Parts: sequence; structure tokens; C-alpha cells
Amino acid sequence: MRRAQVAGASAFVLQRGEASRGDVLIKVAHLNGEAHAFVPRTSMEGERIFVDLTAQGVGPEEADVDAYVARARDRDRDLWIVEIEDREGRHFLTEPTE
Repeated sequence: MRRAQVAGASAFVLQRGEASRGDVLIKVAHLNGEAHAFVPRTSMEGERIFVDLTAQGVGPEEADVDAYVARARDRDRDLWIVEIEDREGRHFLTEPTE
């Protein structure tokens, strides 16, 4: 979140999950009606990566991403949900993304 804010984007925690075991969902809003959702996965090499769910049919319309976030929130109360608002669509993740 700090990395996004330093770069001039906005970042918010929409839901605080379990500190020791909660997973995370990152929503990146482009502020033009489009958005992307990123979730962590383990790669074939055993590394933590983040997957852009657009390839799985979530987005790029922001309403679709919001609906996915709402469903994720309902099924996992331990989930951390972070929203980044950035006109350039940057996610600011340090882990690899697919």
C-alpha cells in the first residue's frame, strides 16, 4: 500500500482478514470503468505468484471485479481485500504476476 501511495496512487484496505493466516485479494481500479483482480497462487516451481483473474473471466469491467470481490468476501471472512486506484493500472506487487 505504501508503495502505491508513494507513486501517487491510492490504496485502501477494504477488509481486514486474519493476521496470521488470512489470504489476500488485490483489486486494481483504473478509474475508467475497468479493473483487475489479483490473487496469490503457488507456481509450478513452488514460488508465490499473483494471478490476474482477467484470464479466468473476472473483469476487465469493474462491476465484474466488484461482484467477484463480494463473493470472495462472503465465502472467506479471513480474506484481506486491498483496493488500489491507479489510472495507469499498476498493481505495485513485488511478486511475479501471470
